[in-house]
Amino acid sequence: MEPKKILVIAGPTGSGESAVTAEIIKRYPIFKRLVTATTRPPRLRERTGVDYYFFSAEEFQREISNGNILECQNNRNGVYYGSYRPDLEKKLAQGFNVIVNPDLVGARYYQKHYQATTVFIMPDSIANLKKRLLKRDPSISPLELQTRLEYAQREISQEAPFYDYRVLNRQNQLGNAVAEIIAILKKEGYRLTF
Repeated sequence: MEPKKILVIAGPTGSGESAVTAEIIKRYPIFKRLVTATTRPPRLRERTGVDYYFFSAEEFQREISNGNILECQNNRNGVYYGSYRPDLEKKLAQGFNVIVNPDLVGARYYQKHYQATTVFIMPDSIANLKKRLLKRDPSISPLELQTRLEYAQREISQEAPFYDYRVLNRQNQLGNAVAEIIAILKKEGYRLTF
């Protein structure tokens, strides 16, 4: 049987999905992160092709029409995010496994089309999730913070059950979450070396 090539790691904002992804890539260089396409403008120090592929709304629609956006979603602020096919195909052709950090729509797409294993990162509590969000962005408005926390609660209660695995990322215990995901990778038949 062909080894799996796509791994989905998702979770509410602030749950640690990016930190878990980065740690797996650091330990196993056969993994690369899919660079997502978006219509939002770059933030400070973000680079196109490294952090995201940045497109105007018109360019993004053109990329969809050209078949270069495999799946996409519109977030609550009207910004589009989507899986950028050229980035995915390039990494797969180079022999890498690819980690994708999508929402549930993307996770289902990768399960169906790439037989991806899907992992949902669970925060240990909403209180700790709030602390992480405030630490990451001290200038976040109280309304935006409340909106994100409510959205996270909805993701945990309504979306997490649809993932293959749910991994608890306890405060200051990232290594435990990473170890659990590495065990999942081995169980699911991913190659961990070139």
